[in-house]
Amino acid sequence: MSPKPEQPAPGAQGEGTLLSHLFELRNRLLRMVLAILVVFLALFPFANQIYTALADPLMVHLPEGSSMIAIEVAAPFLIPFKLVLLLAVVLTIPYLLYQLWGFVAPGLYKHEKRLAAPLVISSTLLFYTGMAFAYFVVFPLIFAFFTSTAPEGVAVMTDIARYLDFVIMLFLAFGIAFEMPIATILLVSLGVTTPQKLAQKRPYVIIGVFVIGMVLTPPDIISQTLLALPMWLLFEIGLLLSRIMQRRRAREAAEAGESEAQYDDAEWSQEDIDEGVSRPKPRPNPLRERHAAAKAATAASAAGSGTAKSDSATGDDEYRPLSDAEMDAELDRLADEEARGWQAPEDDKKDEGEKKDSDQDKGGKA
Repeated sequence: MSPKPEQPAPGAQGEGTLLSHLFELRNRLLRMVLAILVVFLALFPFANQIYTALADPLMVHLPEGSSMIAIEVAAPFLIPFKLVLLLAVVLTIPYLLYQLWGFVAPGLYKHEKRLAAPLVISSTLLFYTGMAFAYFVVFPLIFAFFTSTAPEGVAVMTDIARYLDFVIMLFLAFGIAFEMPIATILLVSLGVTTPQKLAQKRPYVIIGVFVIGMVLTPPDIISQTLLALPMWLLFEIGLLLSRIMQRRRAREAAEAGESEAQYDDAEWSQEDIDEGVSRPKPRPNPLRERHAAAKAATAASAAGSGTAKSDSATGDDEYRPLSDAEMDAELDRLADEEARGWQAPEDDKKDEGEKKDSDQDKGGKA
């Protein structure tokens, strides 16, 4: 007797799926780390030159004879190393997001993919724009202000480690602040709020961006204002884009409503939902088809009867089309017959009569 095939344990399929996802996540994380490592190794020989370029907005405003200093013993090596590592992460952000997208995209619907891809691309570009704005606009202004306000007799010599921490904080602050349009569009897309409500809360938003600028930037009015004003402008841009998106959705909904009005008892399939189709597939309606057929037959009979009796006098035998009430009653009768298996009432009476005769015969024999 041959042995029975071994049955898979309950939950083995789900466990296999989970393991496959974990393996894929591990592979993608390894690719991300490898990409960062490759960029880091390519930039590390130029670490000192990169730090000099980063410190240039401060160096041009230092008094003559002043320079930056390194307090810690290992700072001349570790600080450029840290800078190059952070720069490698920043430069590989598009590839990192691509790997994350490859892992998440199979679980999204097509309309979600269409929404996510532009948001990811635009958020990356806005983050780079914020960092560039901080380096080319904010740094020269605030460093000129800081060095000019130094008391007499105080030599301005900044530690390279603290300078790097300071500029990294500003880079992150401006990079995140420039994501304001994306945050506004996401809030409207998710239905959390509407452009009209956001417009009504504009005074609170203005106060909020100045508070954020005060928290994220050094304690001076220049850097606070330079962060708050772009955030306010980007909020207005996000509000405008969200209104455009809302109008487009309303127009698409109106077009979809007009198309759906042509169908009765329409149904959605899972394939339509996955593809984000805005128009349902029609489902045949038997009663409506019979109604249309009955009307067509009535019209044809009326035309034939009118042709045949064109020369005869009108009387009680003249054809008269059914009214709407009579047509509804006829349809109800057809529905009843269909429910009874298309058995005519006369057949029911005949069956009852045959059953009574058989009962009488049985009684007579008894």
